[in-house]
Amino acid sequence: MSGFPRAHRHPSSDDPSGRKRPPTDDAGEKQVIPREIKVLIAAAFVIAIGFGLVAPILPAFAQSFDVGVTAASVIVSAFALTRLLFAPAGGWLIERMGERPVYIIGLLIVAVSTAACAFAASYWQLLIFRGLGGIGSTMFTVSAMGLIVRLAPPSIRGRVSGAYATAFLLGNIGGPVLGGLLAGFGLRVPFLVYAVALLIASAVVFFQLKDTSLADRRAARKQAPLAVKVALRDSAYRAALVSSFANGWSSFGIRIALVPLFASAVLGAGPEIAGLSLAFFAAGTALALTFSGRLTDTAGRKPLVITGLIINGAAMVALGFSGNVVIFLAICVVGGIGTGLLNPAQQAAVADVIGHERSGGKVLATFQMSSDLGAIFGPIVAGVIIDRLFVGSYDLAFVATGALALVAAAVWLGARETLVRNRGAGTAGEDTEGTSEQQG
Repeated sequence: MSGFPRAHRHPSSDDPSGRKRPPTDDAGEKQVIPREIKVLIAAAFVIAIGFGLVAPILPAFAQSFDVGVTAASVIVSAFALTRLLFAPAGGWLIERMGERPVYIIGLLIVAVSTAACAFAASYWQLLIFRGLGGIGSTMFTVSAMGLIVRLAPPSIRGRVSGAYATAFLLGNIGGPVLGGLLAGFGLRVPFLVYAVALLIASAVVFFQLKDTSLADRRAARKQAPLAVKVALRDSAYRAALVSSFANGWSSFGIRIALVPLFASAVLGAGPEIAGLSLAFFAAGTALALTFSGRLTDTAGRKPLVITGLIINGAAMVALGFSGNVVIFLAICVVGGIGTGLLNPAQQAAVADVIGHERSGGKVLATFQMSSDLGAIFGPIVAGVIIDRLFVGSYDLAFVATGALALVAAAVWLGARETLVRNRGAGTAGEDTEGTSEQQG
């Protein structure tokens, strides 16, 4: 017996349909990560290497077509916009075809569109090609999330989310550095290398998962899919949507679109420092992920989410006032630590709401869409602040980003804890599927 205290549950947190909770599994530390998830983790590493190649040079590549900060930021937002618009259709495709085929097709779409970016002859061509990549991105992202939610043992959901995020972040550590070096051979070269990396990831998933029954969509039909309107009754899911929006604004919008431009315009640094800034963010996140996944399965989802949001928000504010490259890079590490605390916890909380015996494709798509909305609006709002409202005021753009993270932390203060500890079964984390609660 593990000795974990039991978390008492109020009857109102039971499933609206009145179902009993399923039996729990063994203690999290005794569970083994399934092979299929290990394959997805390996693919995530390859994808991240390629993404990291492109991220630091994308704004500069856009500005090579004689556009301003706002237009360069829109290139980043366009990718998130098409992800957002295609998310409902992506969920429908997953129900029709299954997760694995949609995952592979999505990777191939991003590979082709990324290669096309390398041959873009104008800003508008680059915008279209980058936007098309968002369609494939939402396909493989939601597919991977669905498989991980369904395949991860309930008691190690935090650890699985942490392992998946670690692979992605390790790729992001080396990717930006390599991308900055490749930029010396021309801003188009990293796009071609990224396309090749995506083709490799597609092959890995296809050959390693082609014979597994766990990738079959029929395996998720034990229960009716969880509807978004039911999930929204759960305060934890509502809070996760807010924190996902704030994280998308900061990590996928401002970090990629604004931080490299800030390093160049304010600190006078070159593309190498821009690449290093993203790598330092990733390094901080990877550092936090070495313990945040397991801590999420023991201390709970909520404390980690709130702590991560506060740390990341404070770092975003501090970035705007960093006066030299050394302080700038140090703050990047701190911001990354906040993200590393946040991500496994909020993803595990959403997985708790869905459970492993039913499909949650639309619930996951909505969760992903909230992040994409943040990634869309973050760079645009920052660009308007810098180009129109307060010309050159990068500090105000970073303050707005940090304030949003702190608002999300405040929302989580009123949300429920989804991790349930079972003293009798010796379980550090219990499957809480069907626990959507009605809270005003």
